[in-house]
Amino acid sequence: MPAKSKSNESMLEIPVEQLTYEQAFSQMQEVVSSLETEEHALDEALELFERGQALANHCAVLLEQAELKVQQISGDETIPFEADL
Repeated sequence: MPAKSKSNESMLEIPVEQLTYEQAFSQMQEVVSSLETEEHALDEALELFERGQALANHCAVLLEQAELKVQQISGDETIPFEADL
């Protein structure tokens, strides 16, 4: 049975709620990469999966908060984004 790697242990130490969006997104990418490329014991894989889910939810909440803040600042003056293709 594979042992927990040092990087995975440190990845799980910081509470998700204390991470910035950038930190949470980066950590979520690390979790996905780890699950895809490394061999884990079932309990460690489940722990990483749960962490990834929590990180994804945290990122979604932070994005919603940022969108609300932009709407509050811009009021009715919001202009829809149209990419020049």
